[in-house]
Amino acid sequence: MRHQRDRGAGAERAVPEPVVGWLLAVLAAAAGCLDAVCLIRLGGVFASVITGNLVQLGRGIVSVDGRAAVAAAAAVAGYAVGVAVGTAALGGDAPGWRRRTTLVAAAEVVPAVGVQVGWVVSGGRAVGGNAWLLLALAGVAMGMQSTVTLSSGVRGASTTYLTGTLTTLVRTVTGRRRFAAVRGDAARLGALLLGAMVGVAMLRVAPLWAPVVPVGLVCGVVVAAAVARRRAADAQDP
Repeated sequence: MRHQRDRGAGAERAVPEPVVGWLLAVLAAAAGCLDAVCLIRLGGVFASVITGNLVQLGRGIVSVDGRAAVAAAAAVAGYAVGVAVGTAALGGDAPGWRRRTTLVAAAEVVPAVGVQVGWVVSGGRAVGGNAWLLLALAGVAMGMQSTVTLSSGVRGASTTYLTGTLTTLVRTVTGRRRFAAVRGDAARLGALLLGAMVGVAMLRVAPLWAPVVPVGLVCGVVVAAAVARRRAADAQDP
């Protein structure tokens, strides 16, 4: 039964890996932008950097800072929910960006839009329970994005937590190995930085619409993935 399922998944046309590399870079930019918005305006907590959020949670507990602790806990819990939802939705699909991968990426738009709506309603100044809700929604979106990335078929790729990505890049360059092997890693790191810069810039020039940038980027990824997958199918089928 498992063998038949894997064969069926393999028969489904996947997005070509070079295209997937670009899609992941755009998703990294979306994460960078959303993280910047959350960090600056929602109590110093990230949407996707769970290591940092756990440190903030520990700080909040020890210093008896209830607001900081709850904010960090909301983001971590949201991320965990997003990972669980994405994992359940992807099921046992074989590695590679397939139809179900695109659907999960599309579903990521829902909590991301929720962040934008809540942001506008709060006038870009969410505090207390409203801020925690937005952090939880942002975490859900990033958790789902992480499952999309892990199932994309690009080995070792990440678009939300990139410490390992930087480690691999530096080790490769230091070891004088071929840079081409980590070109995608460099692209995602650069995209994350660019996304963060755009997020900060949006908070200055159009603060109410800063969260719409990651929404637009993820929507672009969904459309591009669907088109690429269709073209791959047309090219291979007689």
